[in-house]
Amino acid sequence: MLATALEHPTLVLNRNWTVISVVPVRHALVLVCRDAARFISPETYETHDMSSWAAQAVGADETTIHLVSRVIRVPEVIVLTRYDRMPRREVPFTRRNLYRRDRYTCQYCGGKPGSENLSIDHVIPRSSGGPTGWSNCVLACLSCNVRKANRMPADAGLTLLRKPSRPRWVPQVTLPEGLIKKSWPQFVSDRYWEVELTD
Repeated sequence: MLATALEHPTLVLNRNWTVISVVPVRHALVLVCRDAARFISPETYETHDMSSWAAQAVGADETTIHLVSRVIRVPEVIVLTRYDRMPRREVPFTRRNLYRRDRYTCQYCGGKPGSENLSIDHVIPRSSGGPTGWSNCVLACLSCNVRKANRMPADAGLTLLRKPSRPRWVPQVTLPEGLIKKSWPQFVSDRYWEVELTD
């Protein structure tokens, strides 16, 4: 039971009460013990250190953690005491993310032939020094890719639908189905429901 309770997810808010991540309960406990965070009581929005959290009554139906001298309820939300920024992140350049950015659409003709009939095209060909990255790679259907070959789009009579660029990272919280706590919606807007469970 202890190991299971320590692996439950805890929502982490920055000092401005904006969601920045989700961590296991064991990590949340460490942050509070180090005075880097406070537990939040979702019912009252009160913040607690370890002593005041442990002094709270524990309901019979609540998930608990048994410490050496006491039993405490598993925290669902913590707020950091010093950190007031958003973590700075960049979307990694991967095949999957490129397909998402271009919405499974050929960037020359606008066709959506399915992922098996799309390829990654270098706008400036690699043979001409074109880099592999967000600003030079797009999805192209097989016929547009064959037509363009090893040339610049204009030389092949093709025009890009939009200039390729790095997608903007949006803070999100990604959790496996069923792990979202009842108290979280009051702290999280709908646009956040997709940040990975981190250690």
